[in-house]
Amino acid sequence: MRTLILLALVGFAAQLVDGSLGMAYGVTSTTLLLAIGTNPAAASATVHLAEIGTTLASGVSHWKFGNVDWKVVRRVGVPGAVGAFLGATFLSWLSTEIAGPFAALLLLALGLYLLTRFTFRGVSTKHLGRPLRRRFLAPLGLVAGFVDATGGGGWGPIGTPAILASGRLEPRKVVGSIDTSEFLVSVAASAGFLLGIGTAGIDGAWVLALLGGGLVAAPLAAWLVRHVPARALGSAVGGVIVLTNTRTLLRSDLIDASAAVQVWTLASIALVWAAAVAYSVRAYLRDTRAIAREDARAEEGATLPA
Repeated sequence: MRTLILLALVGFAAQLVDGSLGMAYGVTSTTLLLAIGTNPAAASATVHLAEIGTTLASGVSHWKFGNVDWKVVRRVGVPGAVGAFLGATFLSWLSTEIAGPFAALLLLALGLYLLTRFTFRGVSTKHLGRPLRRRFLAPLGLVAGFVDATGGGGWGPIGTPAILASGRLEPRKVVGSIDTSEFLVSVAASAGFLLGIGTAGIDGAWVLALLGGGLVAAPLAAWLVRHVPARALGSAVGGVIVLTNTRTLLRSDLIDASAAVQVWTLASIALVWAAAVAYSVRAYLRDTRAIAREDARAEEGATLPA
């Protein structure tokens, strides 16, 4: 029962982050399942089965709040489903000894990307309003879907920043469209896993616990997307993923580090992580104050007599 409650809380927190940031449900949930010893293929399958429900609820919530561009959903989601099915099939063929470190390395890379991306970079909007082309969205969806299935997460960490970086779609619609299209990815990945491994290692109660927590968080996250400081949240989530998967790798047969090395390495990462979050919060407050000053000057100029 304690495990189910923990999984429900993780599902809630992961969906709250995913729905407001456009990423990290799969990465966060899979990281936890791997940390408690779940087979990588079974962990990814469990998360993707839960995501069928959470992404559907999230998509409906984002649609009601006007956060979805259906052209983007179609153009990135269909190739994403193809990539996810191929990725799930690939991971199902790997042995547990290979799949464990492979998944941890992939998740670590995604965590590092999240941490650096949201700590040091902002969101460009200089091309806002220009259409996103199919030749950009289709390859993006294919790659993101494959990585998502093999790593248990990656659709958001790859898709959301790539579309945000284009500056052609406002951030809330990027998040809403990526979350909505993830439903197609989750269905395809689940089909691939069920074909490859059947139901071996998949606990239905765990799926329902993750799903239940995510369903509660979905509408709240869709509302928060207009208010949450994505920069600070992204740094915080990225640090958790880096710390957890580094710990997994240090304890794996691939490295098999001593206890002292593990402690010093994880402590160093924790310090860097804390500094990154502090920097992100300061940068967010600085940018907010700068925008407020610009708005004040614009209002002052508009009230001056002609």
